[in-house]
Amino acid sequence: MLKAEYQQRGPVPQDVISAVPLQLPALGATQARVKVLASPINPSDVLTLTGQYGMLPPLPAIGGNEGVGEVIELGSEVTHLKVGQTVLLPVGSGTWVSQLQAEAKQLIPLPAGDAKQLAMMTINPPTALLMLNEFVDLQPGDWVIQNAANSAVGGYLIQLAKIKGLKTVNVVRRDSAVAAVEAQGADVVLVDGPDLPKRVAQATGKAAIKLGIDAVGGAATDHLAASLTQGGVLVNYGMMSGEPCQVSPASFVFRDVTLKGFWLAQWFQKASQAEQMQVFGELTGLIASGKLVSRIHACYPLEQIKDAVAAAAAGEREGKILVTPH
Repeated sequence: MLKAEYQQRGPVPQDVISAVPLQLPALGATQARVKVLASPINPSDVLTLTGQYGMLPPLPAIGGNEGVGEVIELGSEVTHLKVGQTVLLPVGSGTWVSQLQAEAKQLIPLPAGDAKQLAMMTINPPTALLMLNEFVDLQPGDWVIQNAANSAVGGYLIQLAKIKGLKTVNVVRRDSAVAAVEAQGADVVLVDGPDLPKRVAQATGKAAIKLGIDAVGGAATDHLAASLTQGGVLVNYGMMSGEPCQVSPASFVFRDVTLKGFWLAQWFQKASQAEQMQVFGELTGLIASGKLVSRIHACYPLEQIKDAVAAAAAGEREGKILVTPH
């Protein structure tokens, strides 16, 4: 058995993490032992390795914050789970491992479905869903604009918007990303640039766009802000450009555009158990039924964790990188 462990952080994420032997303690009466089936590498995982994320675990640490597994052993007091059952792993539990142990009450049973798709359920899909739901009262037929549309969150947002009857303008940073975004059901796909607001107006028939979603920062934020209607809301959840958000005073002063931030970890801290279950209940059904999917670029065994992290940190991927220990 192996675990992907790091004892320090540094600017090159794959240099600080290694696959090392894993030994688990005796199973507790209220615990379950789980064989990890799949766990994604998210941008937040890469930033955690470089020390740039907003929440950093104490060192040494095991990588991975979400995934799914198969129950292989149960403690003597566990009655609500069965051996062989597929379960959602606890958020932040160090999921880049061959096996893990957790309190059984923390494991959420999942319906039958594609384990690789279900493994990506905890972070990206709720981020997309909550940004669509929490900031603007959108109605069927309304438009939403987002950048980083070829990202995992971007892909989920396109699909969720379509399910809700919304239309999407999807902005990418390179021509080679256009076709894949169109294939996910995007209504409009445009390459970013200073004249983006003009091209958005042309493509949408000058539709009033109330909500913008920004994961890039820098000048790209301003391009989205200038594409919004009077009183529009722009939500930032990332800084892929490495630059702070830039917005012209004209958007704030003359059109009353609002810039807000979203961080899923903060939502988890504030949301009630019922609110969390409602979100995950909706997403579980959509993913298990195949109505909500994410592109997968490649899968790596734990032995190749350095290569996996390097691939996740690289640009111009067409989908998610997964760790598949078995």
